[in-house]
Order: sequence, then C-alpha cells, then structure tokens
Amino acid sequence: MEIAALIDQFEAWANPHWQEKWDNCGWQIQPGVLDQPAHVLVCLTPTLAVMAEAIASQQAGRPVNLIFAHHPLIFTPLKSVQQGEPIAEMIRLALCHQIGLYSAHTNFDQVRDGTADVLSQLLNLQGAEPVVSTQEGLGYGRVGDLAPTLTLQQLLSMIQSILNPPQLLISPGVDQGQLIQRMAVLGGSGAAYIEAVSQRGAQAYLTSDCKFHQFQESRDRHLILIDAGHYATERPACKRLVEQFQAWGVASASLSQQDEDFRNFWKPEGTTASPIKM
Repeated sequence: MEIAALIDQFEAWANPHWQEKWDNCGWQIQPGVLDQPAHVLVCLTPTLAVMAEAIASQQAGRPVNLIFAHHPLIFTPLKSVQQGEPIAEMIRLALCHQIGLYSAHTNFDQVRDGTADVLSQLLNLQGAEPVVSTQEGLGYGRVGDLAPTLTLQQLLSMIQSILNPPQLLISPGVDQGQLIQRMAVLGGSGAAYIEAVSQRGAQAYLTSDCKFHQFQESRDRHLILIDAGHYATERPACKRLVEQFQAWGVASASLSQQDEDFRNFWKPEGTTASPIKM
C-alpha cells in the first residue's frame, strides 16, 4: 500500500474536515513520499526524539518514510523557520531523510476505535456512546456501564493495571468502597466536558489534564474525577492505529518507543505510585 492510499483510507474513516476550528490535522510535512510503499512509525507526539528514532530505523535497514502522529507538529501559523528551533529542525530532517509527518487529532478523537472509543473498550464499557455527539455515530468521549459493577477501589486498580500511569489523581473525600456502574472516558484533556459527563449520569470520569477547580466542580456535581494523565489515556489509541494499519496492508507499521510523557513524578526511593486524593 502506497502512502497516498493509506492516507485516503484513513481520511475516509476519520475525515480531517471534522477537526475543530483551532486544530491542524492532516499533512504537517509532505516531502514527496506519496507514491512510496508505506512504512509507518506511529506516535502520540511528533518530537525530535521520534524523528531520531525514525532516522535510526532507516539507517538500520528498517525503512520509515511516514511518522503518523496524534498531536500536530504545527498548531499556529509559522512566521519564520530558523536554525536551532525544534520545528525548523523537524522540517529539515524530514526533508533530508524523506520522512513525511501526518497528524490526526480531533478528527481521530471522535471516531469508532479512536482515542475515546479505545479507552471504553479497554474498560469494557457496555452500550458506550459519545458523551457529546458531533454527528451520527461520532462524538467526543464515551459513556457506558461497567460490566460487572466495580467498587471504586477495583476500578482504580483496573485503570492502573491497564494504562500504567505514573500517578492517578482522584476527587477528594470519596468512598473507595462505593459501587461504580456508569462511567465516562475521554483521552487527553477532557475537563471541558465535566458538565456534559455529569448530565449523562456517569458516576466516574476518566480523563486528564484537570486543574484544581475542575476537581472542585466535579465534586460539586457528585462526579468522581480520575486523572490518569494525557500520555496514558491516549497512547493506547496509537497502539490500536498500528494494528489498524497492519490490517490494511501497509508495508510496515510500528509504535514509537521514543514517545514521551513530558511529566515525571518524583517518588522517594523505595515507594510506589498510589492514587492521590486532591
């Protein structure tokens, strides 16, 4: 499968026209690789570390000619491209090594088997449907029922086991023995959907990037907020993309091993991570 055919097939599934107005999905750098067989490196965030990984793979005889990222490299219009700037260096390396860079962001968030849908599948949510619908069958987040019903402690343990975040932040004053049946999920920054999640009857909400007063808002809405971090909640969808591309018949597809969380939680020696009440 050529890169052009791969992108056509992907866009038939997750149309870039569905992206939010502030977003920048689609080609970030296209150095003339459309007619080449697709050798794809999938990542959450396109960084110089991921680019170095792609180049090293080329040099080791494992071709990579497309970095397929969830987060865009370019969000705002570039006013200049200067030596020493990270974006400029990404562009230089992409052109020199013939490595394209494509982003699927808010369009991929909405679709079946996208960021939210993969989370709902991992937690085995029954009857999952969008928290906020954007069009028929599509939308942001997923809300459904746990099967079987779990205590909050069991739910937190399951999330920790599946996503392996460095920390779980949870709402204050919660009884970890209470039963949770209905919950919502949204990979990445989902605090803007707290009200919508509450209106859908969810008892718990798994997302990330929540601030102090958003935990307060959730408590006031009787909603248990669980923040597992941006990386942990979206990385599973990147792994699913690799599987999808392989099923479509690309020449090769692999998951980046240089994706970064960008957050390190310091722990005293000999301690282990545990849920933190905020």
